[in-house]
Amino acid sequence: MPNRPTDARLATVLLTCAISFATGGCAHKSVHAAAPAAAAPEPAAARPMNTAPDTDASPPAETVAAPPALPISPAPPPASVTIPPPKPAAPRRQAEDQPADTESEQPAHPPAPQISPQLSPGDQAAYQRKTGDDTAAAEKNLQETSGKQLNAAQQDLVGKIRSFLSQSRDASKDGDWSRAQNLAQKARLLSDELINSF
Repeated sequence: MPNRPTDARLATVLLTCAISFATGGCAHKSVHAAAPAAAAPEPAAARPMNTAPDTDASPPAETVAAPPALPISPAPPPASVTIPPPKPAAPRRQAEDQPADTESEQPAHPPAPQISPQLSPGDQAAYQRKTGDDTAAAEKNLQETSGKQLNAAQQDLVGKIRSFLSQSRDASKDGDWSRAQNLAQKARLLSDELINSF
């Protein structure tokens, strides 16, 4: 036969839980678990195996520390800012004090001088020889393509080769053998590419 005090306590606990959830849970939208209350131990024979905690106890009150009070002092008045008046512009000189306008007499920018490196006689001879060799090779490759049908890319290469050869001749006339050799070498390399494209 079931123990009546245990049934009564269980019914009280369930009823208290239902009331707590109905009133406290809906109103505050937060559930706080109650701390279990310490009860006097029952004799081992009368105590059931599963007991629910006592939910009649109220949670401890939360203490919120107040922020420290700051002393209120009046704000200092803003400092006045003084803006100095603008300085008057310097008087312009009269027309007779100014020198004559010389800018209109001279060109705006003189042409830039051509800078060529100073070569020793041995280096200059080597550049001349190499320029001649590269020019001859490029012209020979151009002659080999004279009777052939050229596509657009090959015609573009022929135009570039002729342009480099012309610029190389102009540089050699000016005595700039380093530039002349560089341009002749470009013409030869492009002519080799042209011959290999057939």
